[in-house]
Amino acid sequence: MIMDLTQGTLEEKNNRAKKMMLWFGIISLIMSFAGLTSAVIVSSSRPDWSKDLTLPTIFMVSVIVIVLSSITFILAKRSLKNGKREMTTAFLLVTLGLGIAFIYIQFLGFGQLIDLGYYLTGPTSDPKASFIFLIAFVHILHVAVGLICLLVVIYNHFKQKYTASNMLGFELAGTFWHFIDILWVYLFLFLYFFM
Repeated sequence: MIMDLTQGTLEEKNNRAKKMMLWFGIISLIMSFAGLTSAVIVSSSRPDWSKDLTLPTIFMVSVIVIVLSSITFILAKRSLKNGKREMTTAFLLVTLGLGIAFIYIQFLGFGQLIDLGYYLTGPTSDPKASFIFLIAFVHILHVAVGLICLLVVIYNHFKQKYTASNMLGFELAGTFWHFIDILWVYLFLFLYFFM
């Protein structure tokens, strides 16, 4: 039986519309990053493509941090469903801290690349390094958006907007957060093994 998207209360229709808009956004982000990784594949045959550059190991730490942040977000949602507001608050704040730590670690990775003599642009830049900077920085921008969403969730949580039966904003933010986490795992593996 096919579900009629026009049926239900106005609130149910609005909730479906919000979820659909989020998924349209996620699909467009997937297409954007697919384009970036395709550009890496095409550019890797260039004669000036560095064979010596390897991804700094600090980026592996960022993978661990971002995966932990997804776990703490899941634990926050579980705590909210179980009516444990204090635990929800604690897990949301830990998720926020891990998100900020992720961005800090990314910039440490950029610093390591610069220390090795690789830059985004300029006469000493390298196409491979430029792609690492570009892909990681564009992803950082999306993590920043995720952090803003997380701050809104924390604010709404303090206002007691969410309950076990009313979690839409919480769930939408969680879906986006998990997406950007999975995206970084993919990008890291791509940059580590392909480049």
